[in-house]
Amino acid sequence: MLYATYQSSNDLLTPWRRAAELLEHSIRGSAPFWWMEHGLRSVGAAAELLSRYRLRHDRPEFGISQIAAGGRTLRVEEEVVQSGDFSQLLHFHKETDAAQPRVLLIAPWAGHFSTLLRDTATTLLADHDVYLTDWRNARDVPRSAGSFGLDDYIAQLITYLAYLGPDTHVVAVCQPCPAALAAVAAMAAADHPGQPRSMTLMAGPIDTRVNPTVVNELATSHPISWFERNLISTVPYRYPGATRRVYPGFMQVGAFMSMNPLRHWQAHMDLFAQASRGNAGSAKSIREFYDEYLSVLDLPAEFYLETVERVFQDFQLPRGHFIWKGDRIEPAAIRNTALLTVEGGRDDICGVGQTSAAHALCTSVPATRKQHYFQPEAGHYGVFSGRRWQQDIYPTIRHFIARNA
Repeated sequence: MLYATYQSSNDLLTPWRRAAELLEHSIRGSAPFWWMEHGLRSVGAAAELLSRYRLRHDRPEFGISQIAAGGRTLRVEEEVVQSGDFSQLLHFHKETDAAQPRVLLIAPWAGHFSTLLRDTATTLLADHDVYLTDWRNARDVPRSAGSFGLDDYIAQLITYLAYLGPDTHVVAVCQPCPAALAAVAAMAAADHPGQPRSMTLMAGPIDTRVNPTVVNELATSHPISWFERNLISTVPYRYPGATRRVYPGFMQVGAFMSMNPLRHWQAHMDLFAQASRGNAGSAKSIREFYDEYLSVLDLPAEFYLETVERVFQDFQLPRGHFIWKGDRIEPAAIRNTALLTVEGGRDDICGVGQTSAAHALCTSVPATRKQHYFQPEAGHYGVFSGRRWQQDIYPTIRHFIARNA
């Protein structure tokens, strides 16, 4: 019912959005007299805001066609090297003979597409051979593909690491950090030959008992039955995943936006102001951010509910209660994988100390192969995108990977 209501309202608004888009395009640059320019730009800006009032449910393009590396501009091609029902492994292949450390960039599967890490991948590409987990929109996965829970997610990460081989370096961003730690721990316990050389965990919920945020408090304020009853819906029949139970992406992005409604309102008012004044550069940056931010995907219900219960409610990993395939996950089994954690001082999604908690769990990793980096001015997204990521955080990760290559 929830999904059907959203789809109906979206369908009703579509003609109005298209009319506004047509109006915006028709008046762009059409002022016959200079004194009419500002008025028409304002009308066009208002029409643009109305046309942009929507969510997108198809993955945007990464658009990484070239990269500057070693004083050269190298062409980049996006290759699918492993493909499954719920994810695919992408390789950003560069035309270079230089030997670079191989990195598995593990993208969040938490309501946004993996393109949320476009800036992360682009920055890493200058010095690394980058692969990325590209999670699919669950509403496009047929019911015949079966279910996909948190244990399946961990198994998928192990499959990718086994494919890439033992010289791989893991960089996990936000939501997948507990699963990445569990996957590496399971591989270490089994003496798997594909254990990665290093693991970087960025702004991820390893132990959400530490400095709980609004997100963490919501997770513990209701029993898991409440989440299943109120947040899980069924995919409408028009999509390939019809009747699959999912946590809809529109619910997730709505929750995130409700945390800072004034900030998002101000951003759109800034877009209107910049577009009205003809400031193309400033308007472009706002458009690009929201084009990505409002591109959402659905999660399998079982994956979402198990993540809420096991990571955010029961704290199974830090309490030593996390079971995978019948065996207890022991981070202390990790001996050969170096550990770096990264946190932002202004992160309102993953509190300070939640990620660095991994160090107390990985007791067998030598202190000389452990490192923590704290960026006091970075918010959640600033940990992996933007100026502070590029100028302050990335050099630390690059040096850490090189030191443990």
